[in-house]
Amino acid sequence: MTWLRSRWERLNGPQRIGGVDLARGLAVLGMIAAHLLWITEPFDWTDAATWIAVVDGRSSILFATLAGVSIGLVTGGRAPLTGRGLTTARLRLVVRAILLWIIGIVLILTGVPVFVILPAYAILFLLALPLLALPARVVLPLAGGLALVMPFVQVWLDELPFWRTVAGHDVGLLIGWHYPFPVWIAFVVAGLGVARAGVTRLKVQGWMLAAGAVLAFAGYSLGVFEDEASVWSADPHSSGLFEVIGSGGFALAVIAASLLVCRTVLTWLVLPLRAVGAMPLTAYVAQIVAWAIVAASVLGDTGDLAGFRDLEPFWPLTLTVLVACTAWALVIGRGPLEWFTDTSSRALTRSR
Repeated sequence: MTWLRSRWERLNGPQRIGGVDLARGLAVLGMIAAHLLWITEPFDWTDAATWIAVVDGRSSILFATLAGVSIGLVTGGRAPLTGRGLTTARLRLVVRAILLWIIGIVLILTGVPVFVILPAYAILFLLALPLLALPARVVLPLAGGLALVMPFVQVWLDELPFWRTVAGHDVGLLIGWHYPFPVWIAFVVAGLGVARAGVTRLKVQGWMLAAGAVLAFAGYSLGVFEDEASVWSADPHSSGLFEVIGSGGFALAVIAASLLVCRTVLTWLVLPLRAVGAMPLTAYVAQIVAWAIVAASVLGDTGDLAGFRDLEPFWPLTLTVLVACTAWALVIGRGPLEWFTDTSSRALTRSR
């Protein structure tokens, strides 16, 4: 009984921010949906038949923004760590980044036909390190500046001949270029900024929801008028200016809405989603590993995307993830990969 109580408190106690876990859970399940469902029409809020397309691109951007929130929270929240504490935190983030990169490469080697986000995630962790001592009043304007400038830089980078070579293709996989860090760092910095502003404060959550909704509306509305120049695109995974504005705003709004939901009794109804969000790395890796095993045994080819989608695996896999993560969180506690990365980072930096 005491064991179960301690696991319940780990998931629901004051040391966890339920709304952040909920948003992470939504991001993970959104990425699973983007991987496994046939999405044939772009998202149009006026057409309910297209609403499933909301997961395309936006789920991974939500995941990246939440990375910034998590980095901000573990490095002091509203009061950034300083001195030795900040140095130790930076070293632990370096170790986690290396481990994430290695796990990402292993997932790529399974041959499952998805663009694995973890290598890009690792690089984004490293790029955030110099910003950890900065307050919200500096970090949030920096995120806005990056969002406005970097899509133009990305167009130039994507035109480099190197990416059309065999070596360029391989390097692209190794650094997660499908989620290009020159642009995506804006999402991480935005997440870091709201953590520094005090993401648990009701006032901040209200401003996040309002600002995110405005940015999403502006980005997607202006994206309707885009021309052939990709720099202005609002299309998923385009890294165009209007995608960055629209989907970045969408991510902030979802995080804020999740935090507000978890201020109500609804927090108990979304407990399975919060459990997934409490172990996002485990859930993300598990769904790709399960995909590889099923595809290899049933289809004889882990790379057959159409064949695997035709098996209609989304609901069985999603329900399994929800049930397994909830049971693990309530009976065992921390997710296995979360435990591994945290324990490893602490062990390797213990002398500090």
